[in-house]
Amino acid sequence: MKIAILANVMEGSETGQTTHRLAAESINSGHETWIISTGNFSYDPDDKIRARGRTVPPGIYKTPDDFFKAYRGPEAINKWITVDELDVLLLRNNPSSQSPWAQNAGIVFGRMAMRHGVIVVNDPNGLSKAMNKMYLQTFPESVRPRVLISRNREKIKKFARQEGTIVMKPLQGSGGKDVFIVRAGDLPNLNQMIDAVSRDGYVIAQEYLPAASEGDTRLFLLNGEPLRYKGKYAAFRRVRTGDDMRSNIHAGGRLRKAEINDTMLTLAKTVRPRLVEDGMFLVGLDIVGDKLMEINVFSPGGFGSAQKFEKVNFNRAVIEALEQKVEYMHFYRRNFSNADMATL
Repeated sequence: MKIAILANVMEGSETGQTTHRLAAESINSGHETWIISTGNFSYDPDDKIRARGRTVPPGIYKTPDDFFKAYRGPEAINKWITVDELDVLLLRNNPSSQSPWAQNAGIVFGRMAMRHGVIVVNDPNGLSKAMNKMYLQTFPESVRPRVLISRNREKIKKFARQEGTIVMKPLQGSGGKDVFIVRAGDLPNLNQMIDAVSRDGYVIAQEYLPAASEGDTRLFLLNGEPLRYKGKYAAFRRVRTGDDMRSNIHAGGRLRKAEINDTMLTLAKTVRPRLVEDGMFLVGLDIVGDKLMEINVFSPGGFGSAQKFEKVNFNRAVIEALEQKVEYMHFYRRNFSNADMATL
């Protein structure tokens, strides 16, 4: 199998990232595996799509550190590859943390690669529907908090008064940046909060879920189903610390083992039809109580965290699923749409 993984930055800066773990597992399985970035595509005059990629020599990389050392070291291989000749293009760039010119690169070039039979996951057309947090509003009301999305101060103030306590955050963004909890006593300062959040666009005002005080659970879905490998669910909990309402790890949250219950599995079952229709191969559900706070379809991370608690190599499950898709392509000669292939 020939596979390329698209990341924001090809060089990378941290060991243990899910993208690097997936690349290492693919190489350990004997596959030609490249990491490329959104700034390194080229549509050439011969109508071929190429990209500057990086990989490491074939071998077995026992730990993420081993792979990362080789990937960043002098033995790394850098060259132009022909994207049209890949079996799989795995899109893992996060558009919310990129410049406007780079946000759609994976979608645009991924669509072109599909013309030549490359399996592109998650499906580019599905991803184009999910370019901001409005995507969550396309799922049933039962799975999501009450929400107002607006830039109008009076509407936001009215919603805050009605709810008593709300959470405000940008419609487009990630990582807990510009996220506020607004209580009744904060209403006199609400204008300043709205200005801070609306600086780059629309504001999400969302009902506050008391269960958020206990943190959130990330549950991974693969092919539209909860990812379960060797009897273990790919999941972990993030628990906030101190007075910071955010449970994001780089915002101070702490990791805990996840306990997957029937409520979480029901949420996953409820969102499955839309995710399958949109060709979402690998997804991270962020669950608080009985609601979904976010559906991460671009670059769901945390396989290392899940593996830490469950002692299972979930990267292997993803590579096996991709191997199966390539085998389907061999048997059926692409008689399925890319979106169908993404979740078969």
